Amino acid sequence: ADASEKDDAEPFCSHEVTAAIDSGESEAVVTAAGGGAAFRDAVVSGDADACIALDHPAWNWVVVNKHRPIAPENFAPEVTSPATFSPIGAHLAPEAAAALDEMTLAAQNAGVGDIGLESGYRSYEAQIEAYDAQVLARGTRDGADETSARPGFSEHQLGLAADLVACEAGVCGSMYEFGDSPQGQWVAENASTYGWIVRYTGTETGTTGYEAEPWHMRFVGVELATAYVDGGYETFEDFWGLEAAPDYE
Repeated sequence: ADASEKDDAEPFCSHEVTAAIDSGESEAVVTAAGGGAAFRDAVVSGDADACIALDHPAWNWVVVNKHRPIAPENFAPEVTSPATFSPIGAHLAPEAAAALDEMTLAAQNAGVGDIGLESGYRSYEAQIEAYDAQVLARGTRDGADETSARPGFSEHQLGLAADLVACEAGVCGSMYEFGDSPQGQWVAENASTYGWIVRYTGTETGTTGYEAEPWHMRFVGVELATAYVDGGYETFEDFWGLEAAPDYE
């Protein structure tokens, strides 16, 4: 049922939704709310305020950007190793790992080639190293901020972000080449089927504060990813009706 079919007298935080919340399964909550579009509409309108928050790092819908740090700062999710090849042995949250495996297998079956996981979960401490490396490479913090999140502001700490690379015969290219590869083009068109969105397209840098990163995928679950693509959204901020966050406050 979509939002128009739900009883107007029934509060969003109904027994069905709160029971799904108690299960701890993000997709179950969105489904109980009537699907991705209905869930999104309830959040944007404020009808979901009594039971849904966009800042809790344990849920697939959490928004992390330059205005919205992870809280607590040292949040560490449960992670696992996906079957998808990773040159560095990267990990993801279990649901994201399973969805990545499903997507990379589908890409193989579609004949577009192999996909590798260049980077997945990073702890707060690991993000310090990753950010400092970008500062060194780009020469300034402002330059680093265009491509790397500061510690405590990275989706990678959620275990829900995956940097992908195109691979062939066990040899993977650079993630910077992913967008132009057959694998990257296929992922851009099909990722939502498996619960992923391209987080930074580059068309809305003024909203996200990041350059185009066609390799950086964000897992949100099939229901929300479908609503995101069907709605024609370019950023997760716009999807939730949030302010632009191009710079750190």
